[in-house]
Amino acid sequence: MQQPTIRRADPSDAQVLSELGARTFAETFAHLYPPQDLADFLEQAYGLARTQADLADPAKAQWLVEAGGAAVGYALAGPCDLPHPEVTPASGELKRFYLLKDWQGGGTGGRLFAEVMAWLEREGPRDLWIGVWSENFGAQRFYRRHGFEQVGAYGFQVGGTVDHEFILRRAAQGLST
Repeated sequence: MQQPTIRRADPSDAQVLSELGARTFAETFAHLYPPQDLADFLEQAYGLARTQADLADPAKAQWLVEAGGAAVGYALAGPCDLPHPEVTPASGELKRFYLLKDWQGGGTGGRLFAEVMAWLEREGPRDLWIGVWSENFGAQRFYRRHGFEQVGAYGFQVGGTVDHEFILRRAAQGLST
């Protein structure tokens, strides 16, 4: 397989990101939800209007992973809005981080993750947060290897289904105490 490229997304990527977001979420989680709940959620969370709004928000950034002219992964980061009492306005969050299944496990995820973390800490160390499904053990192992630890949980609603999600945090690195 060709080595994928990673680049910051811009407004011209909205359609591709919208489609890829819906595809990767469904590829990973569709088995958990009734079809109509999934369809409604995908339109709300990954529809073109939502993707355009995220791309236009100066507090957020998105990356696109491409290989052979096709989009194979992406990430979204910005201010943290997870429901945890220790989240502050200075906190950053990895909001979405997906690669198509065929592109997982080859190092691309680590490269993408490093780019996102560098962007989140571009102005210096700060607390970083991630929400992850409680049964996504592979993702949890990946995040633990990168210094994140579970500090809470919450319910993530997709239609009538409420998933048990973990809240992970990596405390600001390099700060004196």
